[in-house]
Amino acid sequence: MRDPHSHREPGDGRDGFEKRPGRERGGRGPRVFAPGDLKLLLLALIAEQPCHGYDLIRQIEGLFDGAYSPSPGVIYPTLTFLEESELITGDVDGGKKRYTITDAGRLSLSEQAVALDGVRMRIDVSKRSLRGHDRPPEIHEAVHNLRHALQLHHGRWSAQEITRVAGLLNGTAHAIVDGPVVQPVQGENP
Repeated sequence: MRDPHSHREPGDGRDGFEKRPGRERGGRGPRVFAPGDLKLLLLALIAEQPCHGYDLIRQIEGLFDGAYSPSPGVIYPTLTFLEESELITGDVDGGKKRYTITDAGRLSLSEQAVALDGVRMRIDVSKRSLRGHDRPPEIHEAVHNLRHALQLHHGRWSAQEITRVAGLLNGTAHAIVDGPVVQPVQGENP
């Protein structure tokens, strides 16, 4: 919503929220994985311990120290590919699929051990470049909670709810960019 007292257009860049190419609806951020890296990483994580897709998202987020979190729209199609390739199986557990590696998956993983080492090395490099400035753990957890709340909310997006949530998120983003309110020291001009 446009501030009626502002002479700026939303997204004109002067408020710190410029429109960035590739980040519009449906756009992508920076590429984190090379082709095939995510498939191999998911296979390796499932080999370590059978888990659900959401658990895999959290594990990858942990590998990047919170600097990157893959979207469900990237993870689940990759899991479907691995399942169709018979490298993993997905069994319904409490309404969610729990993925387990197959013998063919273990063989594929052992044949790609060197490639997996390369993936882990690229994750370390990407983590450092994505992180920039470290976020305190409390902020990382709050961001995770926000993502989780949005995922749980899917399917209930009326026009009024979209406006409400977008306003909350945009207001919070502006407040973070504006920084803390600094009270003038007594005797100083505000």
